[in-house]
Amino acid sequence: MTDVLTPVLTDNWDQDRAWTLAAYERQGGYASLDKAFAMTPDDVIAAVKESGLRGRGGAGFPTGMKWGFIPQDNPKPKYLVVNADESEPGTCKDIPLMLATPHTLVEGVIVSSYAIRANRAFIYVRGEVLHVVRRLQKAVEEAYAAGHLGTNIHGSGYDLDLVVHAGAGAYICGEETALLEGLEGRRGQPRLRPPFPAVAGLYASPTVINNVESIASVPSIIDRGAAWFAGMGTEKSQGYGIFSLSGHVTTPGQFEAPLGITLRELIELAGGIREGHELKFWTPGGSSTPLLTPEHLDVPLDFEAVGAAGSMLGTRALQIFDETTCVVRAVLRWTEFYKHESCGKCTPCREGTWWLVQTLARLEKGQGSEADLDLLLDQCDNILGRSFCALGDGATSPISSSIKYFRDEYLAHLTHGGCPFDPAASTVFSPTSSPVGARA
Repeated sequence: MTDVLTPVLTDNWDQDRAWTLAAYERQGGYASLDKAFAMTPDDVIAAVKESGLRGRGGAGFPTGMKWGFIPQDNPKPKYLVVNADESEPGTCKDIPLMLATPHTLVEGVIVSSYAIRANRAFIYVRGEVLHVVRRLQKAVEEAYAAGHLGTNIHGSGYDLDLVVHAGAGAYICGEETALLEGLEGRRGQPRLRPPFPAVAGLYASPTVINNVESIASVPSIIDRGAAWFAGMGTEKSQGYGIFSLSGHVTTPGQFEAPLGITLRELIELAGGIREGHELKFWTPGGSSTPLLTPEHLDVPLDFEAVGAAGSMLGTRALQIFDETTCVVRAVLRWTEFYKHESCGKCTPCREGTWWLVQTLARLEKGQGSEADLDLLLDQCDNILGRSFCALGDGATSPISSSIKYFRDEYLAHLTHGGCPFDPAASTVFSPTSSPVGARA
């Protein structure tokens, strides 16, 4: 099974002091810079387009196409902003990448900035992960000292300054325009669009905003060729990605593999579901993506197949839950998170997430009636597609999908006056039988 792994971004994570410049250069680090500088910026963009690289932050928008939207006839400066505000519950890929090998990201920033003709770039990192902030700052300092950043990089005539900016720990700043607001020193809230960031982004100038993993993948494309990258993955979801497995597996962790690998294969790589238990439900891309069940174990984990299964690939945050987990309680905890993190700018999200928590909390306690399930779905319908940004939409995903697949478990809470099983007592709920030790 290990032959399905494609260690590229994670290749040097096991090296001694992999985060240092010396270790990175021993692995061929910064080799892509001279290759990129030998190309025109437009040729670099064309190579990224040809590779099929799509945004690794969740949306899956073609990266090269996004770069091509920058209007080069605009006299204002161009900016590259890296979204390193990894906040999605269950997601753990960008932070380990920046911690283990920050120079991979720095090199990607240099090549990407050159492609869009930006002379100033920013990495917006979650301020709560102070160890990552410090490691990035040290990597940037080393890159300046080695001549990889600053003026006339590698004698190319290209100049670039890179700033590491620590955010204030707001989930909403994962939304690209809210991130820009935070970067400019204002409260993190989404902006009205249009204008889009490519036209009027940071400081009202043309701006490209990409995820950490998207930018970190660029050097390998320039170094090894677009065809090499496009040769992995599936027809429409090309390349490799970091899949983070957490929850009830024997060995949680990050697994770098081609897009299109299945959860069954990843679980096998992780040593299987923890001993004595079986898979109950899982999320393919964090808690803001509709949850899936064991019947989806063999769905290829790419943008198209997961979408066809009724969910989203998202950040490839695979949270695995076995039969000891109460679906209602898990969904309630996620919804409480979205209620807390709503920026409050729009009514559907600000008020809607509050009402979702109230309704779910009653159901989790076994109060209310079956009509509350329809009320929940109606509340979701009034939020979905009506909120200012995707936070409201994401808050509805676990609710509507859990009712679709586990309606009987919601009803069991009403029947038993609360949660029908106690994980501490190894009591398991089954829709077809009364749970042992259920509360009356």
